[in-house]
Amino acid sequence: MADELIDIYDKNNKTLDIQLMKSEAHKKWLWHRSAHIWIYNSKGEILLQLRAKDKELYPDMWDISVAGHVGAWEEEIISAIRETEKEIWLSVKTEDLEFFKIKKVKMIYKKMLNHEFNYIYFLKFDGDIKELALQKEEVAEIHFLPIEKIEKELKENPNNYAPHWDYWDEIIEKVKSFLV
Repeated sequence: MADELIDIYDKNNKTLDIQLMKSEAHKKWLWHRSAHIWIYNSKGEILLQLRAKDKELYPDMWDISVAGHVGAWEEEIISAIRETEKEIWLSVKTEDLEFFKIKKVKMIYKKMLNHEFNYIYFLKFDGDIKELALQKEEVAEIHFLPIEKIEKELKENPNNYAPHWDYWDEIIEKVKSFLV
């Protein structure tokens, strides 16, 4: 896990004007922010990434199109743009991203304690993913998968997917609403 300086918040998402390294925030189970970017296309497919096998959190599992921590003093949408460009080399502008909501998450995965406010964005992308380059330390593969296949896979092979539980359903339903 690459360490970086992040802002710390209280349980109500109010800044504490404290910056710590991400690793320290996780050790102390402190609230911080992340940006989630769910990429979909006109065909009713969602772009999923296979996380690199050396990742501390959910290694070798299918997950959110792009995600990352919001850096210290950084706006969430700027973090979303930075992470999209860094992880899959896709250039986006603020107007390309549609803000969905903030999701408050408490979770424990192995020894990682995580208290996060996930700032969730959607991005419609009908381009060719073969033209994108992956940040290999973060992402092993990316694929556009039909929503129906994701729903089936989540039921039949849930251990292949990051354990986001109801979050998967919420995202799938939102993407379906874009396609109507």
